[in-house]
Amino acid sequence: MRAMVRPARASAGLFRQAVPQVARVERNCVRFFSGKSADAPAPSGTPYSKLVIGVPKESMVGEKRVASSPKAVEKLVKLGFSVSVEEGAGAGSDFSDALFAAAGAKIESQEAVMQKDMIFKVRAPSAEEIAKFKDGAVLFSYLYPGQNKDLVDAMAKKQMNVFAMECVPRISRAQGYDALSSMANISGYKAVIEAAARFGRFFTGQITAAGKTEPAKVLVIGGGVAGLAAIGTAKNMGAIVRCFDTRPAVKEQAKSMGAEFLEMKGFELEEGVGGYAKEMTPEFIAAEMELFARQAKEVDIIITTALIPGKPAPKLISKAMVDSMKPGSVTVDLAAEAGGNIETTRPGEIYVYGQGVTCIGMSDFPSQLSNQSSQLYANNVSSLMQSFGAKGYFDMDMEDVVCRGACVLNKGALMWPPPPPPTPPPTPSKPKGEIKKEVVVDHSAIAFSRATSLTIGAGSVYGVGLASPDPASHAMFTTFSLACIAGYYTVWGVAPALHSPLMAVTNAISGLTAAGGMIICGGGILPSTAPQALGLVAVVMSSVNIVGGFILTNRMLQMFKRPGDPPGFEHYYAMPLGALVGGYFITKSMGVDTINMAYVASGVLCIGGIAAMSSMETSRISPPLAVLGVTSGIVTTMGSLGADAALLAQITAGTAAGGG
Repeated sequence: MRAMVRPARASAGLFRQAVPQVARVERNCVRFFSGKSADAPAPSGTPYSKLVIGVPKESMVGEKRVASSPKAVEKLVKLGFSVSVEEGAGAGSDFSDALFAAAGAKIESQEAVMQKDMIFKVRAPSAEEIAKFKDGAVLFSYLYPGQNKDLVDAMAKKQMNVFAMECVPRISRAQGYDALSSMANISGYKAVIEAAARFGRFFTGQITAAGKTEPAKVLVIGGGVAGLAAIGTAKNMGAIVRCFDTRPAVKEQAKSMGAEFLEMKGFELEEGVGGYAKEMTPEFIAAEMELFARQAKEVDIIITTALIPGKPAPKLISKAMVDSMKPGSVTVDLAAEAGGNIETTRPGEIYVYGQGVTCIGMSDFPSQLSNQSSQLYANNVSSLMQSFGAKGYFDMDMEDVVCRGACVLNKGALMWPPPPPPTPPPTPSKPKGEIKKEVVVDHSAIAFSRATSLTIGAGSVYGVGLASPDPASHAMFTTFSLACIAGYYTVWGVAPALHSPLMAVTNAISGLTAAGGMIICGGGILPSTAPQALGLVAVVMSSVNIVGGFILTNRMLQMFKRPGDPPGFEHYYAMPLGALVGGYFITKSMGVDTINMAYVASGVLCIGGIAAMSSMETSRISPPLAVLGVTSGIVTTMGSLGADAALLAQITAGTAAGGG
């Protein structure tokens, strides 16, 4: 018995000695795989598992949105949160209680939801709702603290922590939390849809048997998120869109979406602070008003989006401008809730003004698309909350620029307004009377460098000649070199927007290989040898390239054609085609073979067709020039083959088969 006890005691002793070593190995493994020390203290803040989020139903009349969605709730539950949703909170957004329950939320009464640790809302809470909040709770919501001081004071008495969604700094890192941009995107889209519903004509221009309709002309003032969304929607619907903004970054953005950017001569655009427009000088504003007055007489629809944080919206369109608009025109004021940019706007109303201009001042466009708006807002508010603290913990770090910027109350202490964002550096200007330092240029060194390069290039030409002494190779090298130089300078000048039509027209021009196939063809109605058969195949395939390439080129260029562009009068180009083809046959009947001269003319025309793609203005003559070059080259080649009717029939059939 004692012999059995001794080994057992020895094993226990060995285990006690091994435990510290096992623990040490465990700590080292944790440190290696996580990059953190196993003995490191837990992150500051409250673990997600100890927080309950409440999502109440919005109490404001007409508000259909809800501050969370079933998908957002499902993600929050997976992170460890408990989520409670008020009964019927998502009904206006087509989110049933069953969907929230299936996502892991608990459906409760309003009183129970309001007592949770953290509240997600869309609209600012009412005084009655604040009274139901738990002391020390956290609130994420639109708030507008400058306009709702009484509500802020009421929540301060309850020692609450409050974050205003509209105060999230508009910086790159906070784009995923920017609810203002999410809702503005929807408002811009909905503004165009609402204007189209009230406008009495098509947005796009049409030509039908019953007549021609002109496209609608839309002016968008303000090229922020809402403005760009309006531009994109109106442009996709076929309207002619114009845009005005005082920020230089908007100019390229608007142009990239197909809008015409309006500018005023003598004034430079300047960037403001925090992504908003800068306050302009009285002279600039006066010129701006003159521009709007001219545009009001021309356009059919005006959409305004200009807002100034914490201030009433600037008045941009006067009553006189609205009076000058055509009957049936429409104005949409997306700044109506802040007082409006248009003097005739009635916030929250749609009515017909004066001579028949429909004025739309609705401020609930996001609520009208409540399902989409709620999903985007839910993502914004959830992402903002999760950005506060380490992974798995909620912690309010006032050193974080996003947390500090959005925070209105920190445990009841007023934190609004936040420190202003850094002002962008002023545009550098040349000091008056600045004397430029004279730069000494060594012209001798420049000339020597050029001469050296030319010497090397000239010597390399003879190196190529020695490497391939055959005179035929020299002739081919000459043609190749000239073709490379001409091709480089021709293609390099093509406008980037016309690269796709360029590829189509060069594809058509490459079909000139049909000329080589025609020379190889033979045998009568049908080819009699394998090379002749391959020549016929070349004719057929080249014809596919020619016809298909020109069809695609024409269709692509039609996409760039504007309603006011004049017709191309392509039928006039039959005259030079007749001169090229007729001239060849006339000189041939006189006993002079001018086929090579015909090829020169054909090549020059093809190169001209490519070069015409250098700008939008000249791109319209690209297809006619290329067609002239290809057609003259093909017809003169057929003429040089002689009067063998059977062979001509074979070539014609091959060309028709490929081109058909």
